[in-house]
Amino acid sequence: MGAFGAIARSGVASVLRHPLRSGVTVACVVAVILPYVATLGVSRGLLAQVEEALEHGPDLTVSGQRLGRTAPVPAAAVERIRGLPGVVLATPRIVGEVRLGRERHSAVLLGVPSDRLPPTVSCVEGRLFAPGAANELVLGRQLARRLGLTLGSTIPPFYTNDAGERVSQVVGLFVADASVWEANLVLTSLETAAAVFAQKDLVTDVLVTCAPGATEEVRRTILRLGTLEEDAHGPVRPRVVAREDARALVPRGLLHREGVFGLHFLLAFAVGIPLVLVTSGIGLSERRRETGLLKALGWRTDEVLLQAGVESALLAFLAVSASVLLAALWLGPLRATGVADVLLGGSDATPAYTLPFRLAPVPVILATALAVAVVATGTLLSTWRTAAAPPVEALR
Repeated sequence: MGAFGAIARSGVASVLRHPLRSGVTVACVVAVILPYVATLGVSRGLLAQVEEALEHGPDLTVSGQRLGRTAPVPAAAVERIRGLPGVVLATPRIVGEVRLGRERHSAVLLGVPSDRLPPTVSCVEGRLFAPGAANELVLGRQLARRLGLTLGSTIPPFYTNDAGERVSQVVGLFVADASVWEANLVLTSLETAAAVFAQKDLVTDVLVTCAPGATEEVRRTILRLGTLEEDAHGPVRPRVVAREDARALVPRGLLHREGVFGLHFLLAFAVGIPLVLVTSGIGLSERRRETGLLKALGWRTDEVLLQAGVESALLAFLAVSASVLLAALWLGPLRATGVADVLLGGSDATPAYTLPFRLAPVPVILATALAVAVVATGTLLSTWRTAAAPPVEALR
């Protein structure tokens, strides 16, 4: 054990004895690991935020179905759903994309009854839209800043339909605990949303809150209705998504983002190993001379490899620590400046809010494993090739 400890200490001393070599190796690994840690941290943060929203969301989401695809729900069906046994609340809403401003910024228009706004929304300037009011909008601060709008600003007509175009007014600016929301969100009344999309007497879906223990029975009852409404084009059949179903479906997009970035990371990983090979062994006569000298002094190959392994582990630990600290600084105080629009589509390059992120435990564990693999592959491969050769050749 004493010999093992002495060899391990010599590995630590090797890191300190060659600060330039160690610094370059750590910098190469950080360049590979940092983007991966940052992206994985944001993905995990968004996933946690989605799970929290689902936890406080409705028990059931009811939409229509026609030709096997999602269709709007007739407004008349809301009262039918509201009257079913076990239903506590049935809240209609209209959700759709709109384009605002001269540069046609994409935004999400959410029409809901004024008394059914999410509890995470709070108005910081002005007021919320009045019940049943027409053409009153409440914007997230981020979107208002991008559009150059303030409290009381008017927005020229941004839609065209047979009912005519109307000028809308900004009556409030809001913030939300889930800060990602406000990047592109516009709140308004159901009536205004229906006018914007020219869909009178239709809603996107109905959010249903059930009595405790009655969720599954309410779901079956809604499905047994057969049709929500029938018009000239035929019946609109109910489609019901429970909270558990939504929890299973939503992460797919986030995990897909992780998978796409993982493919890009593999390319960086393939570049990282040659970089570490160059900085830690291949091409460094100093490394070869040290290994040859140790062999000449009687060190066995396994002892040389143990020293290199300790050195690699320490360098990997330093690289992971630096990557996590830099990622926390980049995503936190610096608000992911320069890459926010890449990490989160629709955001500014420098957003006014802090991106949700979680850097532990999964991102740290994966980053540690990858850093050890990169550094160990680069260091141990070159060390083994030198240690296995005769000392005379290594000392040349």
